[in-house]
Amino acid sequence: MSTAQQVPDILSPEFAANPYPAYRMMRDSAPLIRHEATQSWIVSRYEDVERVFKDRAGQFTTENYDWQIEPVHGRTILQLSGREHAVRRALVAPAFRGADLQERFLPVIERNSRELIDAFRHTGRADLVADYATRFPVNVIADMLGLDKADHDRFHGWYTSVIAFLGNLSGDPEVAAAGARTRVEFAEYMFPVIRRRREEPGDDLLSTLCAAEVDGVRMSDEDIKAFCSLLLAAGGETTDKAIAGIFANLLAHPEQLAAVREDRSLIPRAFAETLRYTPPVHMIMRQTATDVTLSGGTIPAGATVTCLIGAANRDESRYRDPDRFDIMREDLTTTTAFSAAADHLAFALGRHFCVGALLAKAEVETGVGQLLDALPDLRTEDGFEVVERGVFTRGPQSLPVRFTPVA
Repeated sequence: MSTAQQVPDILSPEFAANPYPAYRMMRDSAPLIRHEATQSWIVSRYEDVERVFKDRAGQFTTENYDWQIEPVHGRTILQLSGREHAVRRALVAPAFRGADLQERFLPVIERNSRELIDAFRHTGRADLVADYATRFPVNVIADMLGLDKADHDRFHGWYTSVIAFLGNLSGDPEVAAAGARTRVEFAEYMFPVIRRRREEPGDDLLSTLCAAEVDGVRMSDEDIKAFCSLLLAAGGETTDKAIAGIFANLLAHPEQLAAVREDRSLIPRAFAETLRYTPPVHMIMRQTATDVTLSGGTIPAGATVTCLIGAANRDESRYRDPDRFDIMREDLTTTTAFSAAADHLAFALGRHFCVGALLAKAEVETGVGQLLDALPDLRTEDGFEVVERGVFTRGPQSLPVRFTPVA
């Protein structure tokens, strides 16, 4: 196993500023690194990350989430396995696909997007991160759950605290304490709402979760609270960064932006390529159940494995010219890009494939389409250069744009 001392540390300022050169060095010379600061083993090649996620041999678990996410969310579906996981997933999954998604929640998505765009479409300028991307998915989820959107700032503060906790690779005690406070505050907010929905159900996702039953199993108040917490954080942070990333990538490639503006059926291609090229989530962890041999060496049983999605999605052994953004690339299958058969790794794979992938797709297709309709001549502010922030999750910090105002 190569330790490759020349590779920038994942906690270093150099890595935070631009992880992609480090990712290439890891794939080339250090595909397996023992990282002492996080007490984990880092894997970066596509074949290794894919193997960990698909886990056909039962060698990897999600027991790492016991310490990684349970302190802020409570016990979630991500930590479950076997029949327990299958039943819980069957309880929540229907709302995120098929008729429920199209008939109940697509109008919610469309309305929330329109409301945000209407606030700036007449001004000729906006920050697509602050004015739209950070607000849109959180508003959608709150609306789906039947929560008060007037509490948006509280939701956003909570999910920002949760994401900071998950990405607290250096162990900052203040970040850990803020995450613990968030769990208490969110529970105090949600439990009375859940009890009211059990007594007086409505036509919202929270009422659906309260009533859902599979094989005689129903979700407890704690189960529902934990799932809502996970949904706000995971659904908010990832879709936020995906929408910002799509526009950052398209604005940097005007000919591809023009193609998408002309043919909206290309939006899923732009989304899939953004998930590959600049994924919102750069790292997902697993835990080994047995000793496992991957590229570069053997990981012992009971170890934490840090899977670098951002590195694997640019593996030259899997993608041609991987550092080039190309919505028309032939080695990325758009028709499966939002399913467990995806050939990028941004939603993970296998039994823990992201349950909200189709919701994210619906939000992105709606949001990108409506923004292109409302913002003619879209361009970045003169002299602006996109700066990405984040290590665990990553995306544009801001995206100021100009356009022709539309009344």
